[in-house]
Amino acid sequence: MAEKEALFSQKNKRLVFDPLNDDNPITVQVLGICSALAITVQLKPAIVMALGVMFVVVASNVIVSLLRNMIPSRIRIIVQLVIVAGLVILVDLVLKAYLYDVSKELSVFVGLIITNCIIMGRLEAFALGNGPWKSFLDGLGNAAGYGIILVIVAFFRELLGSGKLFGFEVLGHKGKTLMESTGLYHYGYENNGFMLLPPMALIALGVLIWIQRSKNRKLIEN
Repeated sequence: MAEKEALFSQKNKRLVFDPLNDDNPITVQVLGICSALAITVQLKPAIVMALGVMFVVVASNVIVSLLRNMIPSRIRIIVQLVIVAGLVILVDLVLKAYLYDVSKELSVFVGLIITNCIIMGRLEAFALGNGPWKSFLDGLGNAAGYGIILVIVAFFRELLGSGKLFGFEVLGHKGKTLMESTGLYHYGYENNGFMLLPPMALIALGVLIWIQRSKNRKLIEN
């Protein structure tokens, strides 16, 4: 019983839940924003990217934690990069085998997971100094915090930009005339094409950062 309580202590729970809000890697630490800006036009690739990053962060955290006492300090960065690169290659192969269309959409951004600041940051700041269980929780929390932001941005960009989610029309069908249109389009609603342009990802992310800092005053810099 004592072991179970230690595994799921308040301190360990914070490793998972803090990155979801007050210590979010994107909106608070401002890390890993390249993919948040590049692959959030549609919800599906954003979710796939979030899951891919989650696998790489969690697995690399645990592996580095297990090997931390055997990795020479002088080559630790090289070893970490080799581990991360191997995991990213695995993700890329799985996507090409089972989700080829999504793999083509994500393109080079799957490979760029290797250079994601969140991954190397967690390996250096946490996995090298903590055990496998805590490293697992830390990786899970930070990857989930990263993924949530990707999904939120992609949700609004796809919905407001094309009126779709996962490629399905959810706001109605836009016909050539108002009479032929259904749903919101029947009342004159128009998709905001600006939402599909790269600058809108940055604006949407800025809005999320503003909302979070408005809710939590301690995040505001003096």
